[in-house]
Amino acid sequence: MTVDQTNSNVLQNPGSVKSGERQMSFRLLVVIAALGGLLFGYDTGVISGALLFIRTEFDLSPTMQGVVAGIALVGAALGAAFAGSLSDRFGRRLVLLVTGIVFVVGAVVAAIASTTATLLAGRVIVGIGIGFASMLTPLYLAEVAPAENRGALVSLNQLAITCGILVSYLVGYVFAQGGQWRWMLGLGALPGAILAGGMLVLPETPRWLAGHGRLEDAEAVLHQLRGGVHDVAAELSELRTDLRREGRLVSWRELLSPVVRGPLVVGVGLAIFQQITGINTVIYFAPVIFQAAGISSASSAILATAGVGVVNVAMTVVAIRLIDKVGRRALLMSGLIGMAVCLVLLGLGFALESSSASLGWLTALSLAAYVGFFAIGLGPVFWLLISEIFPLYVRGRGMGVATIANWGSNLLVTVTFLELIVVLGRPVTFFFYAALTGIAYVFTWLQVPETNGRSLEAIEADLHRSTP
Repeated sequence: MTVDQTNSNVLQNPGSVKSGERQMSFRLLVVIAALGGLLFGYDTGVISGALLFIRTEFDLSPTMQGVVAGIALVGAALGAAFAGSLSDRFGRRLVLLVTGIVFVVGAVVAAIASTTATLLAGRVIVGIGIGFASMLTPLYLAEVAPAENRGALVSLNQLAITCGILVSYLVGYVFAQGGQWRWMLGLGALPGAILAGGMLVLPETPRWLAGHGRLEDAEAVLHQLRGGVHDVAAELSELRTDLRREGRLVSWRELLSPVVRGPLVVGVGLAIFQQITGINTVIYFAPVIFQAAGISSASSAILATAGVGVVNVAMTVVAIRLIDKVGRRALLMSGLIGMAVCLVLLGLGFALESSSASLGWLTALSLAAYVGFFAIGLGPVFWLLISEIFPLYVRGRGMGVATIANWGSNLLVTVTFLELIVVLGRPVTFFFYAALTGIAYVFTWLQVPETNGRSLEAIEADLHRSTP
């Protein structure tokens, strides 16, 4: 019997599989789905190390180096633009499978590139995969997770992203010894292949199945995911209620309807604030900050930057443990306060570093703390919230719009960062990011709802009741 036949039998007869085996299947599902986040992080971070050698081999000007580094963001915005509508039409599972294939193709094309044009093409393809994965991984996890554990399970996506970034730093350090940038880029094909293969045997989400009139399949998948000891009747009833209200495919104009407008403001607002508060520019600037702190060699600075990646991973683990206990809003607002304080300290460190060597360490420690506060708040909570707040019938498209806003803001900040440094200077630039973080706190206080411990259908029902 093949794996596909076994999976089909489970869906047709969920009582035929023991509860412990179903639970193991669910853990495997989460691990495989979270590979999308790992690929997101790896392919975002790996270019920083590879570019040190690519610029020499292809004789790239500073402008072209920026294009090589940033063009993946264009691909990510393009991928996010189509991921929502494709997943609404063809299913979360199938589009995630295609995402894995896209990562494999992009990684191989970039790794074997003999011309700048081919390298750019590979990076665009990888970027499209990043755009798909950044939206679909949290969406898939949110739609298969039980309400009481949804925050932790969806936040595993952010943990996977941070692990991917850390792995890219370590891979860059290992292959930097021989200048082997092709291996740095090409290794991204391995998790891509595992993601594509894994999605061949994993189920579609119950909510997508129910939304397309396949209630028997939705019930079977719920039994498979929850185990035989759990009664899925209540969850299935909520799905049916949701279907009676809006079980249909809709046009993009529905995103402007009154019931969707509020979630859209929250999703797009948090998407923009996640980027304009400076996280990626701070990460890009980490080696320079560590050199200012007295770490002179480039390899040591890269290794120290990997230390920041460790902080990122560790604090994401903390967020996963807390997010279903203290709630989304509390983590988001406390993280924003910490980020703002650290950005002010970074600005002060740059303003005063010439007068004392210890102030260089202040900037380094502030950087690590800033990343830590991002990792417990705005990092994971944004991706979780946009998977929760949109009604089922526009969830894919709503998340797609928010993800496009996220990648577009990322590109804007990346392009303008060096200009801000030239025009405003380093201290004022970081003070500016601190001010934007303060605005993000006010936005969160006024606009962002608490969704902790509530089913997606209950959240949607509240949105309907609160709409004039």
